[in-house]
Amino acid sequence: MRQPLSSQNTEKTLPGYCILTWGCQMNEEDSEQLALQMESLGYTTVENPEHADVVILNTCSVRSKPEEKVYSKLGELRELKRNRPDLIVAVCGCMAQIESEAIRRRAPFVDVISGTGNVGAVGSLIQAARSRRHDPTSQAPIIALDLPARKGAIVTDVPARNIYRRPKLKAFVPISYGCDKFCTFCVVPLTRGRERSRPEADIVQEITKLAEMGTKEVTLLGQTVNSYGKNLATGRTTFAHLLRLIDRVSGIERVRFTSPYPRDFSDDLIEAIASLPTVCEHVHLPLQVADDELLLDMHRGYTVSEYRRVLDRLRDQVPGISITTDLMLGYPGETEPQFRNTMDFVSEARFDSAFMFAYSPRPGTRAASRSDQVPQEIKLRRLAELIALQNEITTATNRAHVGEMLEVLVEGRSPKDPAKLSGLTRNFKTVNFEAPPQLIGKMVRVQITEGHLWGFSGRLARPSAQEQIQTLLQIGRREAGTLATSVE
Repeated sequence: MRQPLSSQNTEKTLPGYCILTWGCQMNEEDSEQLALQMESLGYTTVENPEHADVVILNTCSVRSKPEEKVYSKLGELRELKRNRPDLIVAVCGCMAQIESEAIRRRAPFVDVISGTGNVGAVGSLIQAARSRRHDPTSQAPIIALDLPARKGAIVTDVPARNIYRRPKLKAFVPISYGCDKFCTFCVVPLTRGRERSRPEADIVQEITKLAEMGTKEVTLLGQTVNSYGKNLATGRTTFAHLLRLIDRVSGIERVRFTSPYPRDFSDDLIEAIASLPTVCEHVHLPLQVADDELLLDMHRGYTVSEYRRVLDRLRDQVPGISITTDLMLGYPGETEPQFRNTMDFVSEARFDSAFMFAYSPRPGTRAASRSDQVPQEIKLRRLAELIALQNEITTATNRAHVGEMLEVLVEGRSPKDPAKLSGLTRNFKTVNFEAPPQLIGKMVRVQITEGHLWGFSGRLARPSAQEQIQTLLQIGRREAGTLATSVE
């Protein structure tokens, strides 16, 4: 759970809002848009729901655990609402899209239920709820569940983007919404609708504006991000072409994306990753399982050998690339030999890291209705075995980088040790190292001294002679500009 925007100001001169977020980067991006709407309406952010006039829960439905956490939080808010009847509670996002009736039944005090297709309207829905909160005839929540279901629709109405976006070092930029894959275990097509792309000009304009405000790194978002552009009219609009356009934006030093779909990973995209200076050497390539029979049953659209081809091509063409993945254990009907196939492939592939989880039945999906569900104790045993294997691989992989000199974008103080700074390498590895806070927001070189499961410890490298010359030249140019201004 994340609170994406925080404030140290506890003085309440304006009504306060608090956003609680569960789920993926797309949900985090949606929460930023919700926050921007609230601030445009005159609200100020607070960290604690107890200090808020409006509490927004931005929810996830990919697995059952985030839903359980939402209901737990609603239980806490029930007491808060009882003591403060004027508090507005809104439930938004994927869970709201498909669980609205259950939310009404289990949390009848909720004022607004808004799905993924109504992100841009949440501010006005909350205002409407506030205006009627003393009307005894208005007991039912305001509900907005306009799921955009049109396949191929073009997204031009992304809310509150360039007008209110604030300066930041790193930014998420959605380029497409929804999914057309319909994997048997996945609820995303039901919660976010069919695949829709934003026009490339809108995306480039937004990233250009972000760069002008100081953003150095952008992460492009989509449920199947490399499917981008299939529904756009311009014939040469592909994800690889979009990367080439973004690479030309002055001020953007790093470009990331998540999550691509293995079946849509073209050779042209691999060439773009290999050749474009801004595109980082990291790909999160979801596998799920490494058994052809299960992949077919899941409707994944690729075989293990086809996935391996993409993996091999990336490693051949992009030196130093980091490959991470998603792995799911306990899909209905999964046998012990099929589980062993996945374990064998993970041993062979040696992913840098993996997001690993046990299959969770999602209402409305084909796999949820199957009678051959794997018992929970078997799922958890398999998951524990997989985690142990991947953790061993990740630690060994990271230790192999000891002694290397890597570029790090310094993001801030380390959560593990506030006395140190922390940042990410181009291939998506966390590095903690001692350095002055003036380097936050800068690109630095760090020599890796230790490899851990979580990433690296390192030592700030002394600048090279060429870098020292460049720094002196920059200082000279700044001083010359100051002198010229004073003369004028």
